[in-house]
Amino acid sequence: MGRVDGRIAIVTGAASGIGRACARLLAREGATVVVTDRDLGGGQAAAAELGAPHTFRALDVTDPAAWASAVDETVRALGRLDILVNAAGIATLNDIEHATLDEWRRVNAVNGEGTFLGCQAAVRAMKGQGGGSIVNVSSVAGIVADPDMAVYCASKAAVRLLTKSVALHAARAGYGIRCNSVHPAFIATPMVDAMLAAPSAGARGLTRQKLERAVPLGRIGEADDVAHAVVYLASDESRFVTGAELVVDGGLSAR
Repeated sequence: MGRVDGRIAIVTGAASGIGRACARLLAREGATVVVTDRDLGGGQAAAAELGAPHTFRALDVTDPAAWASAVDETVRALGRLDILVNAAGIATLNDIEHATLDEWRRVNAVNGEGTFLGCQAAVRAMKGQGGGSIVNVSSVAGIVADPDMAVYCASKAAVRLLTKSVALHAARAGYGIRCNSVHPAFIATPMVDAMLAAPSAGARGLTRQKLERAVPLGRIGEADDVAHAVVYLASDESRFVTGAELVVDGGLSAR
């Protein structure tokens, strides 16, 4: 018997990286997963990898109407929504002197507004069915600041406190909805690969080896390391856990 048997889950950003790993592990543990992403090719490939009854749906997390449609159609087709994993995210490397307003708006639209809209849509669907679990993928950068990631830190800190506010609201309203955040350090994903390849990263001499040396456990995390934490928070194993932040960073923030 799987840890989330019979549950219906939506995972955003599931075409690659942490989102794809979450979708794969949730499916392995018995959930029916709606894979969502704005990357059509990657999302379709991720759903095909899972096979039936798992499906793909295109979703721009910054679009309120798209969120309403995705959640409503999931409930209509599958009967309910038990799990939402807000894993869609983007990152840039820039300090406060070099970050631009366009960068601020773009990163916060996906990381902050996308998570806000997802939580709002999920609460609307879950509150009348007796509960559910929302898991927001934040970052260790939402807890411990980095001088070269001003915009990203701000966006992920917003996710951290939004999560707690959602958790308190749902608990006090008696909805049975839990909301928690996961805080990875650098994880081996296409997003991190792109950051390391960016000119701004090269100018600072940022390399995979430097990232590995910074982590007490001596390595960059894998997407499955985060996915296992997400499945725990999605399952009844964490039934008394809400408003929590689960750090998955190899000890980086323990210093």
